[in-house]
Amino acid sequence: MRILFYTGKGGVGKTSVAAATACRLAAQGKKVLVMSTDQAHSLGDAIGVELAEEPLQIQENLYALEIDVVSESERAWGKLQGYLKELLTSHAQNGLEAEELLVFPGLEELFSLFKILDYYEGKGMQGQEDFTGGTPQQLNRDGLQGHKGAALDALVVDCAPTGETLSLLKFPEQFGNLMRTFLPVERRVVKVAGPVVEKIAKLPMPKDDVFEELTLLVDKLERLQRLMNDQSAVSLRIVTTPEQIVIREAKHNFTCLHLYGYQVDAVIVNRIYPRHALEGYFQAWIAGQEESMQELRESFGGIPLFTLELQSHELQGIDALERAAGLLYGEKDPMDLFFAGRMMKIEKQGEKSVLRLWLPFAEKEEINLEASGRELIVTVRNEKRRFILPDTLKGKEVSGAGFWDGWLAVRF
Repeated sequence: MRILFYTGKGGVGKTSVAAATACRLAAQGKKVLVMSTDQAHSLGDAIGVELAEEPLQIQENLYALEIDVVSESERAWGKLQGYLKELLTSHAQNGLEAEELLVFPGLEELFSLFKILDYYEGKGMQGQEDFTGGTPQQLNRDGLQGHKGAALDALVVDCAPTGETLSLLKFPEQFGNLMRTFLPVERRVVKVAGPVVEKIAKLPMPKDDVFEELTLLVDKLERLQRLMNDQSAVSLRIVTTPEQIVIREAKHNFTCLHLYGYQVDAVIVNRIYPRHALEGYFQAWIAGQEESMQELRESFGGIPLFTLELQSHELQGIDALERAAGLLYGEKDPMDLFFAGRMMKIEKQGEKSVLRLWLPFAEKEEINLEASGRELIVTVRNEKRRFILPDTLKGKEVSGAGFWDGWLAVRF
């Protein structure tokens, strides 16, 4: 199964591109599920049907859903959330509702990725003989629950706008690290001192089912992290338009995704104005758009660039989406891995070792580097990543660093 994420600044047409890609794959005979993680869902509008959190068959081989982040959050950590609510209200008189205090920005969106993991592992598909047959209404009621015929070939994911997506994709590592550190200690403390604390302080202690849920949560986060970093399975594709402000965000997005080890295998330039449409009043736009396109070609180097002109009609409905996909991909198969560059490598230079990390579009003054034990902490602007150093660098001290041609080189 291939998982294709489409991300970018809000308003660039991610939803249309993702939906068009899914339509193209279905027309090629691939069984594909397209889903949206954006809370402001518009995938159903693009396809022209009303979607829910269970898959709906749109046509042969094509299924779609809009993830309900609240439901996914409840499934992922309902018991822990219930305990925290009990803890917060145990001595409270008045004030903010506990639910309002238990809102952690980005966490619900993270749990929406669990839906993707479930389908990848086959757990979202239990009980139905196959995908074929049945009306859309029937499939919507019964769900895409495990078809025992052929497995899904692809998941196409329409992501939330860039900022939310970056938060979403860095959470598995950060939250997982926190839980792995916290969980064993807290469980031991509660077993030994819990009854005494509960009796004296009159504070409820977490039961075993809370810790079990946390253990399962950490395990799922680890599996999700491994999946997201599996370049053979997952590709992220940045959607942009040929405007300078959007291109700048696309570059920043590209850098941050590489910082967290995610594979960007294509850049899609949407809504290019046809030259003939810019004659007359819009004549001045021609040079600006051509300059932007040249910048995109130069900036992204070996990353394949796909382009789609602004259409004379709205991209809504299967027919319009299929035509757009034909213009976008041509003879290329969207399932292909378009680029597989190495983002991190270790080289020997005499007695020294050099760790190289590709940070395209970053500026030298934006980068901060720290070493802490076996961790190397790299910060680019406000994005921080902790790298666990490999065994080959264990016990070695950082002796220097440099940045050129998009590569951060750290010498040990």
